[in-house]
Amino acid sequence: MNKLKVLVVGCGNMGTSHARAYHQLKEFEIVGLVSRSAESRERLSEELGGLPMYSDFYEALTTTKPDVVSINTYPDTHAAYVRESLKANAHVFVEKPLATSVAESEALVKLAEVTNKKLVIGYILRVHPAWTKFVEIAQSLGTPLVMRMNLNQQSSGDQWKTHKQLMKSMSPIVDCGVHYVDIMCMMTKSKPVSVSAIGARLSDEVDSKMYNYGQLQVRFENGSVGWYEAGWGPMMSETAFFVKDVIGPKGAVSIVDDNKGASEDIEGHTKTGCLKLHHSALDARGNFMKSDEYLSTEDEPDHDGLCLLEQQFLLKAITEDMDLTDHMHDAVNSLKIVLAADEAFRTGKTVAL
Repeated sequence: MNKLKVLVVGCGNMGTSHARAYHQLKEFEIVGLVSRSAESRERLSEELGGLPMYSDFYEALTTTKPDVVSINTYPDTHAAYVRESLKANAHVFVEKPLATSVAESEALVKLAEVTNKKLVIGYILRVHPAWTKFVEIAQSLGTPLVMRMNLNQQSSGDQWKTHKQLMKSMSPIVDCGVHYVDIMCMMTKSKPVSVSAIGARLSDEVDSKMYNYGQLQVRFENGSVGWYEAGWGPMMSETAFFVKDVIGPKGAVSIVDDNKGASEDIEGHTKTGCLKLHHSALDARGNFMKSDEYLSTEDEPDHDGLCLLEQQFLLKAITEDMDLTDHMHDAVNSLKIVLAADEAFRTGKTVAL
């Protein structure tokens, strides 16, 4: 087939990794790089052998006429860029979240269906082999499940600057929470019924209406419960900043976080180390029948490798005309849950779903 022309929008951490993936896959051809910062697009263009560069998304979309638009910008631009890309007859890959509201997200899903274009949302943990195994084991632990997860990031310099920019449109539990709420829904295979939340604004540098620390608690129809915690900023503790732990009647499975590195290290956000499986079965004397098992994941892909897997999924969706209905609606549902958590924090009340 002819190569799929790709316009890459956003040249930060995610945009760079996705651009490297398109550059590596022979089925794609990058026809333009778009970013607000001249420095970021020039650096990426040089790395990939010299590519057309643009500062304005709409100009680039009109000029390059891409088959695929890859959107890796701040969340407050996602809805507009996805909408215009679909209207321009392009398939779309967009980093999570799809939009900053449920209504916008649902409208974009409907537009993708009407235009018959593929819309893939960047839920990177769904392509991660170790996380896939983590979900599979959790599903074998019985019902209900107790799910404990967090990702706190002690940030400074450019990382803190990025976090403050992100918080102009959404809180940490919304921005990061969509990943982990999506995982919880996959583990329980049950409908979420209510969400509660707490939070705090820990810096005068954060907008007075925003908070840079939050924790959500979600209840499911089958009795399962889960919490997710996220905080950003120079004040955040690196003690227990990475917790991924699931408990069921039959035992528990955890991502062991040895050698995670610093909390602001992007590789550490997906790196697992190994999985620890604990069995709850007792013998006649009341002692454990099985020892804990450690399942190695040391051959897991790095961040660029995971982004490559995401773009291979996009390619398969396009070339094999995959039905992405469930994929798109799962993205909307996880956003619905974390936005309900944001509402619960602001109102001080539990939100029924």
